[in-house]
Amino acid sequence: MGTHVIKMPDIGEGIAEVELSQWHVKVGDLVVEDQVLADVMTDKAMVDIPSPVHGKVIALGGQPGEVMAVGSVLISIEVEGAGNLKESAAPVVDKEPVTPKVEAVVVESKPAAAAPRPAPVCQGPMVAREADERPLASPAVRKHALDLGIQLRLVRGSGPAGRVLHEDLEAYLAQGQSNASAPVAAAYAQRNDEEQIQVIGMRRKIAQRMQDATQRAAHFSYVEEIDVTAIEELRAHLNEKHGASRGKLTLLPFLVRALVVALRDFPQMNARYDDEAQVITRLGAVHVGVATQSDVGLMVPVVRHAEARSLWDSAAEISRLANAARNGKASRDELSGSTITLTSLGALGGIVSTPVLNLPEVAIVGVNKIVERPMVVKGQVVIRKMMNLSSSFDHRVVDGMDAALFIQAIRGLLEQPATLFVE
Repeated sequence: MGTHVIKMPDIGEGIAEVELSQWHVKVGDLVVEDQVLADVMTDKAMVDIPSPVHGKVIALGGQPGEVMAVGSVLISIEVEGAGNLKESAAPVVDKEPVTPKVEAVVVESKPAAAAPRPAPVCQGPMVAREADERPLASPAVRKHALDLGIQLRLVRGSGPAGRVLHEDLEAYLAQGQSNASAPVAAAYAQRNDEEQIQVIGMRRKIAQRMQDATQRAAHFSYVEEIDVTAIEELRAHLNEKHGASRGKLTLLPFLVRALVVALRDFPQMNARYDDEAQVITRLGAVHVGVATQSDVGLMVPVVRHAEARSLWDSAAEISRLANAARNGKASRDELSGSTITLTSLGALGGIVSTPVLNLPEVAIVGVNKIVERPMVVKGQVVIRKMMNLSSSFDHRVVDGMDAALFIQAIRGLLEQPATLFVE
């Protein structure tokens, strides 16, 4: 028998160290070739590390949350034959990792087929939580539960740290539980428990990026009200006429088109600011980052060359990237390189928000929910569909008047949708 040592691989892009995010094996486990051993986090994405050999895990080289240098020993596996361990090899720390209660991680798809991971299973039909306790769940799952009339606190989550998944909602419904089945005594029971959740992996990267953005950029926000009645009528018409053959359109591809057209007159918004070199780079290509909520937090896949895409092309690419991000299949290239970001919480978007810049970009356009309100149009009170754009800018680069004119240009394009397509 011999020992095969796996070192932290060089993931590229000049990365010298990565964070060990999660182990999928422990000391004593038998592993097979291509089985995923660990997830590591770079500055841009989560990457899974597969095993190149069959064997038995005899030592782990780090714990979740630890930052490891490229080339350091990640794991040692006992194999048949001589293995690859040389006498001069660095010693391996033989220790079991402390498994923290963390949120789910996103892994990048690899050519090698990973060993299948168990599907979520709802452990029982119902779990009682405090009435004010907020279960872990993504906005999409919360919206789904709201539509189904399910109280999330009654659903047992099968995801990491008890996160409620879409599958858990389906399992809950399948077992015929009703909202009235919650034990009243449990709902009002006094609790004194505490839970500590280690901030590692994707959640740590999100926290670092948000903190970095707010510390480095001089944020200011601007909110503009938009009448989207006409654009919604156009969207409904196009979906009725072409939805079956070309796919359904949401509002997002129209917003992407409006960004592209407005940026022709406001190129300073489609830029990156290197604050260390004191250089602003304006780009002709419009690579729109579309902020997407996943089970592990906010991710920003990029619709590249939006200026060259039709409505349906943009819609298909937005859908593809969003699904890849939510399923943990988005690559590093798909999560980097944006020049301006569009962020929306859909139906949960509220009426006003203050989005944080996606550095080194200088502008982010936030979409709030559409509501019907009485408005005065030509002296008459009529019902219109209204929506706010809550956008933020880097005041070091963008002047307040330019930001207001930029958003008002988008407003004009959306309120007169024919102008989106007039060259």
